[in-house]
Amino acid sequence: MTVLLDDFHAALAAASGALPRPELLPEALARACVEVLPVDGAGISLLVAGRRTPLGASDPDAVEAERLQSTVGEGPCLSAHAEQSPVVADEAAIRSRWPGYHDALVTRTPIRAVISLPLRDSSRGIGALDLYLAPPRAVTALSLSDALTISSEVSTCLQIQDQLMRYRDDGPAWLDAPAAGRRSSVWQAVGMVHAALGVGVPQALALLRARAFADDSTLDDLAARVLDHHVTADELALDPDTSR
Repeated sequence: MTVLLDDFHAALAAASGALPRPELLPEALARACVEVLPVDGAGISLLVAGRRTPLGASDPDAVEAERLQSTVGEGPCLSAHAEQSPVVADEAAIRSRWPGYHDALVTRTPIRAVISLPLRDSSRGIGALDLYLAPPRAVTALSLSDALTISSEVSTCLQIQDQLMRYRDDGPAWLDAPAAGRRSSVWQAVGMVHAALGVGVPQALALLRARAFADDSTLDDLAARVLDHHVTADELALDPDTSR
């Protein structure tokens, strides 16, 4: 384990050299995970009060896989956080447990297996680390013990940055990551739909998810279109005559 952690910190130092801004720490951590584990991609997300915020991913396919879990509202990351235990899912398991996510994942990415690991601080779950695999790699190629060791170190790195930046009024720097900014836009769009249609927040989110799925888009991209007024709240209403 000492060698694995040494390799991880060396990979993190290299990734951080290419991504020096503190808000990019989650992306650097995701890239380091891919360097030291036999996986094809990695993504890190924060989960607080039922809201999932992607923080960073190693590559475009991992970015897409992270966004899709939020778009369809299901997936291994959400399950790992809810159960506070690792979730190991090959393609058959993904298809069985999260069919909506499976259909989007196989259509839009080469990823066919996911290992999701809860991220914790000293007393509670704070998010999840997703490790993505594409053929010919399979979940059996990865030692769960190694994955857990790395996920624990990812949690520690995020906590250290949080503690070092406690002077900030707006939270740790990684909340300013580009992926987190896109998710903030989602909640702004939810608020707009909620106010315009007079529906509850869960229903407003469901309407956005349904439209994103119908458009073969992502929740992030649709939210940007709503905020830019390219898609109006009235267009999202299931029944325009009774939406107000």
